[in-house]
Formats: sequence, C-alpha cells, structure tokens
Amino acid sequence: MQHTTPPEHWLAPLRVSSDRLDTAVADLSDEDLSRPSFADGWSIAQVLSHLGSAAEICATLVERGLKGSTRGPQREELLPVWERWNALPGPAQRAAWQEADARHLHLLDGLTPDQRESLRVPYFSGLLGLADYAGYRLSEQSVHAWDITVAQDPASTIPAREVELLWQRLDLVATRFRDAETLARLGPLQFAVELTDAQRTLLLDLDAELHVYPCEPAEPAVTVSGTAEAVLRLVYGRNRPQDGVEVTGVATLDDLRSLFPGY
Repeated sequence: MQHTTPPEHWLAPLRVSSDRLDTAVADLSDEDLSRPSFADGWSIAQVLSHLGSAAEICATLVERGLKGSTRGPQREELLPVWERWNALPGPAQRAAWQEADARHLHLLDGLTPDQRESLRVPYFSGLLGLADYAGYRLSEQSVHAWDITVAQDPASTIPAREVELLWQRLDLVATRFRDAETLARLGPLQFAVELTDAQRTLLLDLDAELHVYPCEPAEPAVTVSGTAEAVLRLVYGRNRPQDGVEVTGVATLDDLRSLFPGY
C-alpha cells in the first residue's frame, strides 16, 4: 500500500510519540527500568533497547537510500547491533535509545523537499517512499511506547491521532501478523468490526488470506465491537480484559487473540 498523504502527516506524530515516550522514561529509576513492560518477556529498558537498535539500523538504511543504494538490511549486519544493545545495562539502554532516536529524527528532519520526494528507503519490506517508511516507524514507535506507558499507568492509551493513522495501515499489519493455523481453523468467515467511538463498521474477512476492508459486511457471522484504540491493540496482540472489546457470534474473543498473537 502506498500512502498518498504527505510524509509530514506521519513524521509529525512520530516526533510527538518520541517526545512523549522520552518524558515517560526520563526519570525512571534503575529499578523501574527493570520492571516488566507489556511486551511479553521484555523489561521497560529492553523495549527501549529494541526501539533504539531499530532507530540506529533505520538511520543507516535512510542514509543508504540517500546515496541511491537499494541494498536492504542484512542479518550479518544486524546481529552485532542487537548484541551490542542487548549487552547494555538498563540505564545505558535508555540513554542509548535517546541518542539513537534523536539522531534518526534529526536525519529525517534534515531532508530537503527534493529528498523527501525522491528518497527510497531500502527497508525490511522493500524499497519505501518516505510516507510509507514513516508509517512503519510510527507503528513500531506507538505500540511499543504503549508497552512501556501502560506498565506505569494501566489507564494509558495510544493517542487518538496515532490511532487514526495506524488504522490506515492496519490491513497490512493484520495480514502480516495473523496466525496461519487459527486463520485456517476459523475461515472462511466474515466479521463486522464496529468501532463504537468512531461510529464506523468495517469488514474483517477471513478466507485463504485475511484482510480488513473499509466497508460493512453483507452477512457477518461475528460482530466485534469496541473503541478504535482497543480494537487496534487487539490486532497488534495487545488486548486486555478491561479493554471492553466484545465479540458475539460463532467466534470468540479468545479466537481473535489467537488469530492476532502480536509481535
């Protein structure tokens, strides 16, 4: 999917998300950093390490694209980066994330109008224009930031502006991160997805593949209802009992949790 909106529509929320996360973790103690995040098996510091190593790698890919290179990330290049970040203690992971994230954003901010138009980033999923690339980065940043903030405040949510943007690319995420065995078990099946706060109904279609369509299903066998933010997190594998997502029909909420295990 190629974005038709200007890159700034994605880049500005990416900066806002980064600033918000920086504020949330700036004063955490060493003990706080070692506490579990919502990301299974990762502490708060380890999520920051994941975001920081990604920022370092992505800055390299952007620089590669600016030079006209189409060579994507190679595993032999990535392993030493991950090993170096994983070896850092918690406070150092936070500091290194702050530095790497600032460098990545500074690189994007420094692009000229011509570069913004012509840049093709050799990303993990292929060559991406700036808007598509920023969409990937916002997705990673927003959801993992929530993994951290909800560990500090159970009432934490992904901000509405970021939710709105991430819904624009949710079909890509849902298609990529669905569980194949659950898809085969449930499909073919149509879900009506009712976003209670946005007053919208969408189609989640399970067949040989899975897709989210911006239209109402003709004869849904299942209805999923909840806020746009809560349903978004469900697809990202981050549903909680208190999120208020309800499922009626021939499938259950547990089926959807199995279908969308997250990352």
